Amino acid sequence: MSGVVRIQPLTRDAFAPFGDVIDTDGDPDKIINQGMCGRFHDRARLDFSDGRAGISLFRATPRDLPLMLDLVERHPEGSQAFVPMSMDPFLVIVAPDAGSQPGTPLAFETAPGQAVNYHRGTWHGVLTPLHAPGLFAVIDRIGAGDNLQEHWFDTPWQVTR
Repeated sequence: MSGVVRIQPLTRDAFAPFGDVIDTDGDPDKIINQGMCGRFHDRARLDFSDGRAGISLFRATPRDLPLMLDLVERHPEGSQAFVPMSMDPFLVIVAPDAGSQPGTPLAFETAPGQAVNYHRGTWHGVLTPLHAPGLFAVIDRIGAGDNLQEHWFDTPWQVTR
């Protein structure tokens, strides 16, 4: 095993090198719909080399901890946002780029109501819900060409609380 990765709470500052935390922290930027709705404006930067933004739905099987992390991936042609369709927390795993390979992984657990947007080219773990139903809206690049690079670790990392 490569080592142990301790899960930490997801915060904007800790996650900033890898992407955007999408949440309703703070006051709304604007009140709309006859005063009945707060708009939290432009919470993530979508970034695509070409193609267009698309919304897909993913249903993933919940995982148990400790998790053996043997694979991370990245998308060089576009950012990728994961928006849970329930209020359940999920696990977010990222790794800095270390010469076109992932460095030491970091693990975050979202708070209810948080979502993430991975910046283009960010190494990240696969979708990892901790609770059913594991249903997510995913906003990412739809276009021609290969937008997936995978890296299998020689020895897995253990992700735990």
